[in-house]
Amino acid sequence: MAGGRKGRGKEEALLVFVDVRLDSKGMSQEELWEAWEEEAEAALAAKEAGTVVGLYKVSGQRRVLAVLDVESHDELDRIWMGALPMARYLELKEVLPIREYEAFADDVRRRWQQQTA
Repeated sequence: MAGGRKGRGKEEALLVFVDVRLDSKGMSQEELWEAWEEEAEAALAAKEAGTVVGLYKVSGQRRVLAVLDVESHDELDRIWMGALPMARYLELKEVLPIREYEAFADDVRRRWQQQTA
């Protein structure tokens, strides 16, 4: 997976996978559509800026999967606690720190080379 926040190197990336569910209880269908529309605009802008590296809607569910490139755990907290239009309706089911596989593979190769030297 290439990319990340524009202008940042791979070493600076703090990649996080999030599994987000929407709890729309108390919302009318019209309120739900309006909230989704506002959230979609914000998500696409974040994707353009590089904060969102990957973004997927689970078909048939009120669920979104995302890979984020954040500067810190603090930034992640600020995003989910208030920066998102639908923040009060979103429930984080899973948050996982992740790394690009290529960086992991480089670490594995270096270890293998050190053992044979």
